[in-house]
Amino acid sequence: MVTKDAVEEILNKNVRPRLAMDGGDIEVVDVKENKVYVKLTGACGGCPDAAMTLYYLVRQTLQDELPEVEDVLSM
Repeated sequence: MVTKDAVEEILNKNVRPRLAMDGGDIEVVDVKENKVYVKLTGACGGCPDAAMTLYYLVRQTLQDELPEVEDVLSM
């Protein structure tokens, strides 16, 4: 079972520093049934590449560290 604390730990270590370099951040809205619901904020919130960031950075990183993560969805 994926927990919000586990997701936050991975995001803090591997994702947030990279988003911060571009003036962005990520908020975990919820974790339900091995699905992670997030909101990109700051510069990343309105970025045209937000979908790519969500898939290739956030989703891949979480699934590498927590294989039970089924999907990462934007809110």
